[in-house]
This record gives sequence, C-alpha cells and structure tokens, in this order.
Amino acid sequence: MGTAGAMNGSIGIRPAPLSASVPNALRVTPPPPPFFARRIAFFEAELAELRAYPRERLAGIVTGIGFACDGCARCCTRQSNDHVFLLEEDADRLREVAPDVLVPAPDPELADREGRLYVSGYALATTENGDCVFLENGRCRHYAARPAICRVYPYMLHREPGADGRVDWRQLAGLGKHGEYDTAIPPEEAGRCADETIAYEAAFLEQMIGFYRAAADYFAANDLRHVQKVRDDRLRAHARGEPLELLVYHRGRFEPCRVEPRG
Repeated sequence: MGTAGAMNGSIGIRPAPLSASVPNALRVTPPPPPFFARRIAFFEAELAELRAYPRERLAGIVTGIGFACDGCARCCTRQSNDHVFLLEEDADRLREVAPDVLVPAPDPELADREGRLYVSGYALATTENGDCVFLENGRCRHYAARPAICRVYPYMLHREPGADGRVDWRQLAGLGKHGEYDTAIPPEEAGRCADETIAYEAAFLEQMIGFYRAAADYFAANDLRHVQKVRDDRLRAHARGEPLELLVYHRGRFEPCRVEPRG
C-alpha cells in the first residue's frame, strides 16, 4: 500500500438498538453470521492449541538453535519481511514517539458492499524499497520502542503448512539467513524467549478474535455483509493508482484511514 492518512474520529462498535419494551434479562446477543463465526472459531482453536503447547519445549528449541543476533539488520529489510504487524500495545507506544509511521496492515480481511475495506490492525510504514522506516545506517532509530514481533524475532510459535503441505508448529523464521547459531543460551534466557514468544502469539490471536467479533457486530448493526469481490476489486484499483478507504481495528473500534497509492 501507499501512504496513509488518518481521518478524524473512530467508529464505535455498537449493536443495533433493542426495543425498550424488552427487559434487559431477556436480551440475547445474536450469534455472528456463519462467515464471522467460522473465522472466530478458527482463531479461538489456534489460541487453545497455543496455550496447550509446553513452554519447556519451546525453551528447549531456543537452547538447541542457539541463535544470536549479529547486527546484520537483514530482518529489517524486505529481503526477510514484507511488513511488521503491530499489536495494539505497539501501536499505542509508537503513537507516542513516531505517530506518522503507522499505516494500515496490508491485505485487509473484509470489505462491505459500499467499497470500504476492514483490516485487523496497523503495520509499520516502509521506505520506497520496502525496508522498515526505522532502519537507518543499519540500526533501528527507535530500538527501545520497537514492536513486539521485533523483540521475539526470529522465534515464533504458530501452525502453518510446510513444503509438504502438512500443517505443523513452526518455531523459527529465516533459519540460516541471518544471525549466528550454536551460541550457548542460559536456561533463564531461553525461558524468557519462550515466554515472550508465546505472549506475542497469544496477543496476536486475541487481536484477530477481537477484530472479527467487532466486525460481526458492526456489520450486523449496519445491515452490511462481507463481499470478497469488492475487496479484490478495490485492491486491484488501488494497485492501478486509486486511493483506498479503510477502517482499521484498534481497541474495539474502527479508525477510518485513507491510503494513497505510492508514487
């Protein structure tokens, strides 16, 4: 995506008003539509699997790999990562030190029939060549405020398909592409890495669940439905040079944002 400009205000997630004649005790929140229910169920199942994963197993993997950062900064470039997704805590922190670097995350998940796209959070802006906007002379300009994913990288803990198509746990990104290996990692350091990685992955899944729940409420309250073709058409139009109107999920609300095409 190109440059983003936030619009004033945010859109609260308010269910459609109920009749005043219905007692509070009898009011029932309707279940989300099937599309939203499936997405919520998927991420809830992933979160349950994550919480059941033995922390000691991940700590053992950290010890066995022995990764050590050598300052190459390749993880901050498009060579290794196409974007840095921000948890809500990251977005709040970066708004205090560098508010202009927040942009809607790429690949918005939803669209309504009016042509508005909905995305689950913010990402860090990138330079024209796709590198992180914080990268300067091989170092991070805001290292102390860096996002959670940067703090745990290259460790991760989520399930995804491998080269053979089999879905299994993946615990490390970019093996052999950066850093040093076989470094001695003290047990307490390995445990800290495991805890921070699991905490990041849990926060990400919780944010996705919150996004789909909020979207389901908002769509129901405003008589909207997700239209995949609208999403695809708007992204193609944006690639041809048209601006994009998005609603970015943050803290239970949707924040309007307009994204101009690059160049």
